[in-house]
Amino acid sequence: MRILITNDDGVGAPGIAVLARAVARWIDDAADGDVREAVIVAPRTNHSGMSAAVGDVFEHPSVAYSRHRIAGAESIPTFALDAPPALCALLGSIGSFGVEPDLVLSGINAGANVGRSVLHSGTVGAILTAAQLGKSGLAISVQWGESVHYETAAAVALEVVDELLRAPSSTVFNLNVPNLPAAQLRGVRRGHISTAGVVSAAGPRAGGEPLGEEGELPLRFGAASPELGDVSDESSDDDGALLAAGYASLTPLRGPHENLDASLDRHVDVALDLISRHLARAR
Repeated sequence: MRILITNDDGVGAPGIAVLARAVARWIDDAADGDVREAVIVAPRTNHSGMSAAVGDVFEHPSVAYSRHRIAGAESIPTFALDAPPALCALLGSIGSFGVEPDLVLSGINAGANVGRSVLHSGTVGAILTAAQLGKSGLAISVQWGESVHYETAAAVALEVVDELLRAPSSTVFNLNVPNLPAAQLRGVRRGHISTAGVVSAAGPRAGGEPLGEEGELPLRFGAASPELGDVSDESSDDDGALLAAGYASLTPLRGPHENLDASLDRHVDVALDLISRHLARAR
């Protein structure tokens, strides 16, 4: 069993340190004959909100790295990269750092990744990138607060590892955990991705000045913010509503796939015909 750990908050963030120490204990607790390995490949600095971006690797075809040390997880080789989380996951997944993983853990993110923020999250983008390479993954996020209970999220996440290793390759779960001590969690449920957005208004609609030649657009955040906004209009089984109610939320995700909806066939055929006519005229 081989695990790659990454995140989007940066290799020095407290969330990845808590996760690394939990994985180090998981390795130490291995039964005789059960070989467990891990490697940490994470951004050198904060890359939150980067989704699955890898940057302009064609313009800059190399990535700077350095060795890093996480207290309490010294046994796990750790590398800090000048790269966003998706590129860290990609490079780690293809065995660039000596371990070709079976599973990628991304987090623990400082703030919830629910609703439409799933699309923009670097935490989630890392495991969706790894899934394109056949790796299963778990994105782990904890609701933000003045004092964040990373340990609760780490304990919940480690319970999922063995099942993910048994699941089909490229299985991806998004785990969101309320910012609560473990004893106060009400449980865990399957959460649906809600329609909660990251930004609900900007500029004049967010109380800013009228638009001019240049300036700054103030943002008003929606419910899918790190600490959660008003989720009262969500269904009780939506991911944000579950967190607000004290439940951890687990959601299976899929990365980019061809849209096979038959209702689109006519539109595709028309588009192909229009392009074909254009090319014929250009000959």
